Amino acid sequence: QVQLVESGGGSVQSGGSLRLSCAASGNIASITATGWYRQAPGKQREMVARIAKGGKTYYAASVEGRFAISRDNAKNTVYLQMNDLNPEDAAVYYCNVEIWGLGGPWGQGTQVTVSS
Repeated sequence: QVQLVESGGGSVQSGGSLRLSCAASGNIASITATGWYRQAPGKQREMVARIAKGGKTYYAASVEGRFAISRDNAKNTVYLQMNDLNPEDAAVYYCNVEIWGLGGPWGQGTQVTVSS
C-alpha cells in the first residue's frame, strides 16, 4: 500500500508562487506515475501535471509554462512549483499516484487561495 501526505498550500496574491509537496510512503516501488489534480468549487477535478516513473512530464494547457512538477527520489516526494498564480488557479490540490499503471490512492488535499 501507498500513503500520501500533501503540504505547501496557502494564500497568495496574483502573481505569487507556492510549492506543493506530496510525500509518499509504503510500497514506493509500485508507483508508476504521480499526478497533481485540482478541484475548484462547482467544478470537476482536473489533472494539472503528471510525472511518470521514467521522468516524462505532462501539463495541462492552463498551467504550462507556469507550473513545474519534479521529483526527489531520495525523499520519495513529488513537488509542484506554481508560479505566476492567478485567481483561476485557486482550488484544492490533490496528489494521486498510479500503482502499476492503475489509479491509486489520493492525498488529503491542500487548499490554494489566490487573491487578485
